[in-house]
Amino acid sequence: MASLRYLWNKRARFPLSSPLFYRAWAKRFLLFPSVLGRNWKRFRLGLKGAEIHPLAEIGLVRIEGHKRNLKVGKLSFLGRVHIALHDEVQIGERVCINDGVEILTASHDLNDPGWKHVKGKITIGDYVWIGTGAMLLPGISIGKGAVVGARAVVTKDVAPYHVVTGTPASPISKKRIEELNYNPCEFLAENRAWLIG
Repeated sequence: MASLRYLWNKRARFPLSSPLFYRAWAKRFLLFPSVLGRNWKRFRLGLKGAEIHPLAEIGLVRIEGHKRNLKVGKLSFLGRVHIALHDEVQIGERVCINDGVEILTASHDLNDPGWKHVKGKITIGDYVWIGTGAMLLPGISIGKGAVVGARAVVTKDVAPYHVVTGTPASPISKKRIEELNYNPCEFLAENRAWLIG
């Protein structure tokens, strides 16, 4: 969402003589280096083959492997995330991935005498929320609107709108509401300074 053009066009406007005008522009000025940094990171990943929507937010990610295996949808936010791209990672729209999450697309076969390397694509649906410190293992799919609790280890697919917690992650009785309409990128201070002042 930190596309400079988007923020400029959608910026909150205040009368020149009002305190809101000066407060908003002070915030925008102070937070501008962060906006530039995330734009630069998204641009560099794109040059290396990643498909990242111009309105997605990429935080302090550590990405290993072929960047062309990464796809991130519109208005999705990745915090301090580690992604190992031995295979594809496809992230849908309006996804929130909190700090400390690890996304691993490869492991080793415990039943192979040669400890063979095995890999699998990870798919994350729209409106998914992955909590702090969660780990996603190779070959899993997380359905639309699902929630992965903090520190959960996801070893198998998560159904749409289900909430999973624990190690290994398993569903709890409560499900998520299915009528979702939010933008996780709007919660970032840098974007709020432009959009609401």
